[in-house]
Amino acid sequence: MGIIRFILTVFHLIIIILLFGTIMNAYIPPSVFGFLNLLSLGFPILIILNILFLILWIITWRKRAVVFLILSLFFIIPTRRWINYTPLKKQESNLKLISLNGKFGKMGNENIYDFINKENADVVFFQEYDNKKPLEGFQYFENSKPITKIQSKFPIVESGSIKTDANNSVCMFADIKVNGKIIRFVNVYMEPFFLDKKMVKPTKNMDKNEEKAKKVLHMLIPTFKKHQTQIDQIKDFINSSPYPVIVAGDFNAVPNSYEYYKVSEDLQDVFLKVGKGSGTSFHDFKFPLKIDHVFASESITPITYKVDRSARISDHFTVIAEFYIE
Repeated sequence: MGIIRFILTVFHLIIIILLFGTIMNAYIPPSVFGFLNLLSLGFPILIILNILFLILWIITWRKRAVVFLILSLFFIIPTRRWINYTPLKKQESNLKLISLNGKFGKMGNENIYDFINKENADVVFFQEYDNKKPLEGFQYFENSKPITKIQSKFPIVESGSIKTDANNSVCMFADIKVNGKIIRFVNVYMEPFFLDKKMVKPTKNMDKNEEKAKKVLHMLIPTFKKHQTQIDQIKDFINSSPYPVIVAGDFNAVPNSYEYYKVSEDLQDVFLKVGKGSGTSFHDFKFPLKIDHVFASESITPITYKVDRSARISDHFTVIAEFYIE
């Protein structure tokens, strides 16, 4: 039994080290060590294994449980970025934002129109979608190619694209006058990974699985490096804003990744502030992937954050956030 406990302890230590590796994404960019960003994708599995080991040490009355419990305190906030609970705010909101990657309407344009119109939002961000049919009540809108679009019921003062070096992404902004105050809205759509379910689905042939894994790795690491360049440029644009900002969209990056840490500098993660339950927004791979995010300046008060799973109108769930603008 002593040998088994030793092996399990070593394995638990490895998990703790890997979890700390995800935190290091805040300091080490993918161009230096892209593997750390890869670890952020596996964070849900790593934290579940960590919890199972903690339970094991506690029920077997091992002193090492105290050590591992103390180390696990470092992962409370990183875990809350994936799954969270905050008490309901009683304050009323005066701005409702929707962000949706529409998968180019492949799951039905009418379903998207009906759902978005029913939600009665003030500002709508689309990625991978160009709705030809205007949303009800939206007198002001601005789009950037068929990939991203910002639509607003409030007047758009200025808008445009955000230049980045990435080839397969379009990010844009719109300065919108909300209740007499100008807010800069930034719609983010970052370089996709171009993965499909067949590429990640395991088979009974181990050689094929190994080949698939190598192919996926060769696709992920270069994309992480592209993301680094792109998010640095987006962040420079955000930092130069003369107005408070709300940043949302499909980041193709999970919490605790380099992209997440970079964009969240000096901004609130709205899910962390007011989110409830799981923040998972991409459901096509049957694996928890929270790649749609909403961030806001400290001067903006988040009221609610919701990942709406009631309607499957895309391979992404719709993200709905409400704010109070003074």
